[in-house]
Amino acid sequence: MYVVHYFENKNLLLTQLVQNVPAVDEAIKIKGKKGKVLKVTNVDNRNVHIQVEFERIVKKNPVVDPRKRRR
Repeated sequence: MYVVHYFENKNLLLTQLVQNVPAVDEAIKIKGKKGKVLKVTNVDNRNVHIQVEFERIVKKNPVVDPRKRRR
């Protein structure tokens, strides 16, 4: 069993107790966000730090019809 700490930049996202440590370039999903493992660092025989990069979410603004605008 390993204690895995997931980081995005320097922000701690999640800490889990797992049996299998994810590998580099493996697809991962944390808190509903899709991401990819960038770096795996063994701190000691039980603790592992994992750097994760998430896909950017583009927010689309709805197109407002100028005729329906409030006056």
